[in-house]
Formats: sequence, C-alpha cells, structure tokens
Amino acid sequence: PLFDSKFNYGFNGHYLRKVIDYWRRDFDWRRQEKLLNSLPQFKTQIQGLGIHFLHVKPNLPAKKVVPLLVIHGWPGSVWEYYKSIPLLTQPNQDIAFEVVCPSIPGYGFSEAPHRQGFGLKETARVFVQLMNRLGHKRFLVHGGDWGSIITKTIARLYPENVIGIHTTMGSSPISLRGKPLLKFIVGTVFPSLVLDNPANDAPKVYPFWPKFAFLMRESGYMHIQATKPDTVGTALLNTPVGLAAYILEKYSTWTNPANVDKQDGGLTEKFTLDELLTQIMIYWTSRNVTASLRYYKESLNTGLRLPITVPAAVADFPNELVRTPESWVRDECLDLVQYTEMSRGGHFGAFEEPELTA
Repeated sequence: PLFDSKFNYGFNGHYLRKVIDYWRRDFDWRRQEKLLNSLPQFKTQIQGLGIHFLHVKPNLPAKKVVPLLVIHGWPGSVWEYYKSIPLLTQPNQDIAFEVVCPSIPGYGFSEAPHRQGFGLKETARVFVQLMNRLGHKRFLVHGGDWGSIITKTIARLYPENVIGIHTTMGSSPISLRGKPLLKFIVGTVFPSLVLDNPANDAPKVYPFWPKFAFLMRESGYMHIQATKPDTVGTALLNTPVGLAAYILEKYSTWTNPANVDKQDGGLTEKFTLDELLTQIMIYWTSRNVTASLRYYKESLNTGLRLPITVPAAVADFPNELVRTPESWVRDECLDLVQYTEMSRGGHFGAFEEPELTA
C-alpha cells in the first residue's frame, strides 16, 4: 500500500496480509460449519429455483407466536442474522417470533437465476410463496440493505399478506421522485421548511455536498455491479484474496465512515475475523458471488413508487450509509407506527448490533 494510506484507497494491503494469514493458519471452517448448522435450514423448489432458508421456531412456549420473514442484503447472507434470531425466537412478554430467513436467489446457498430479469418483484413473489408454503398467509417482514427494499416491495405488491414491515434503511435521496425530491431540494437551502425537527434531522441529509461526496466515495461498486457485473464477478470468482478484500472493505467503511483513517479499517471493533471470514466462505463455497452482483443490474431503479399502506417501522442507525428523517419516511410509509433512532450502529444492523435490532 501507499505510505500511511490506511483504508483511504480501499482495503489496506498490510492488514489484508494479516487477515489472509489468519484465514490460512487459524480460521477453523469446520467449527464455523457447526455454527451455521446450529439453526435448522432447508431447501425447496420455487418457480424452478432451489431456495435455501433458515426456519427457526421458538423452543419455549409463548402465548403468541408471530411469523417473521427476515431478509438480508449485499454483501451479506443469512449468516448476519445468526446472533439476532435466537433473541427473536425467545419469548418476550409472552410473544415470540417464528423466523424464516431465506437466501436471496443467487446469494449463499440459494440457486442463481438462469435468465435475465430476476429482480425485486420476482424475489418478492418467491418469498411470499415460501411463507405461504410454510403455512403463513400473513406475516411480518424485516430487512436491511436489499432486504429493506425487498421488504417494501412485498408490502406494496402483497399487502394482504403483510401484518407489518420493519427496516433498517429508509429511503435514499438518490431514489426520490416527485414531491419527496422537491422537499429534498428545498431543504438544501431552507431545511426548516421541509423537516419537522430541523435541529435533529438536518444533519442526517445535509449539508448536501459533503453527503454527496461520501455517497460517491462509497458507491463506486454499485455502478460497476449495476452495469457490468460479470466482469468483476469473474475476478472475484477466481481469487479468494480478492474476494475477501472486495467484500470485507464494506464491513469497514459501512460500519463507520471514520474507519477509512484506521490502519486495520476498524474491522474487529464490531466483528471478529471468524465472523467476517465465515461471510467470505459462504460466498466462496457457494460460487454465487457473480450472481449476487447481477442483482444490482436486475433491480436498481426497478422499484415501485406506490405508497406503503401496511403498518411500518424504521430503525435509524447513526452510521447508516443514507439516513431518512422521520417526516420523509411518512411520505412513503402512510402508516408509520415506529421510528427508532438507534444509539449506535451502521449499515449492518443485525450483524453489528443484534440486541438493538431484535
């Protein structure tokens, strides 16, 4: 790496060598396999695709058991929910969740689509069919990253199946249209006109240029994956070291933007190397990394603009990539019943802060 570049140029080469040395010498994949297999998991065929999912029921009696569909994103997998699922299935005030956590087709151990056009709507249809097949005509849905957008897509297309939704990522300014976009533009000059609580909410989205510069710094991967995913996918499919650098860099800066100025990227402040390398191993052993990148090409800018009418809740983490003030969430979610400002945490809510997310 360049002298004293830390993580400002991407994953630091000196620290990458330490990570790879640990992976080769100390990482115990068999132990991590046992952890992965500690939760019940299954595969089923839906619309010609093999769908992998966790299905975890409460192991203690509860007066009310609520079915909950939990959806991951990129560069994640079902693994990011392993710490929060036991908290959700544990009865709390006589209520417990029956958790169904599927791998998005083309991620982890779900089969990759074989034809073009498998995006948000198609994923929503498959996941609703999965829940119906398991006997749940109505259920709650939670998601982060792509999981957040899939969650909203399910709520828009299948409101009759959804009790309510919970997401850890609000609406992105780059996806705003119509009235919300106008409010965002007006707010760059007069935030008090478009924000209910300007002192609290303005720092989430303004000043515009520093926020825009941050998004540009962190979204280069998105442009590649939304246009030419197979090119970079070929490289990642053929080198475990490159795969680790490409994915683990996100667990640095997306957890805390200040991590770019740390020699080790702050990676082990929220995660252990075992946890991080298990995520890499899921991508490496499944051979699905290219398919996961294609999801951006198939899904970006294909989301629906319909309002969400089912009860909705948002967990707003302070280090999330994009944050949405509560009043703006209400433009999209007409029945917002909960908006929680978290005390800590970033983009990977359930993986970083399982207790808070649960």
